[in-house]
Amino acid sequence: MEQTNLIAKDIMDTKIVFIDGLATAFEAAELLKKHAVDMLIISKRNKQDAYGIITCKDLITKVKMNDLDPKETNIYEIMSKPVITIPSDMNVRYIPRLFKRAKISLAPVEEGGQLLGVISYQSLLNCF
Repeated sequence: MEQTNLIAKDIMDTKIVFIDGLATAFEAAELLKKHAVDMLIISKRNKQDAYGIITCKDLITKVKMNDLDPKETNIYEIMSKPVITIPSDMNVRYIPRLFKRAKISLAPVEEGGQLLGVISYQSLLNCF
């Protein structure tokens, strides 16, 4: 398949791990390691709520570098919300531009309000 015909759904990783916003940074770090992922999605509290996101980088730069206690720091204090998502039918050639403009390096893929997977720069290497 040519790169110009690929859409987000074609290259996404389907492994998504969710966490509650009341969980601690320590619990988040344990989940990230256990599932070998780079980000966690913070579950919605209700249907009108937005998803949040926390990455390995967030834990290091917002908790470790600031000498916060990971067992006393809740995810909701350091997460990014709302999460920037990629439409499942977006052509892959636009994803790097989105990452650069939004200053992000990964994002979940969304279809009909549901998160289907995640795309990172690593995922984009499959387009070469």
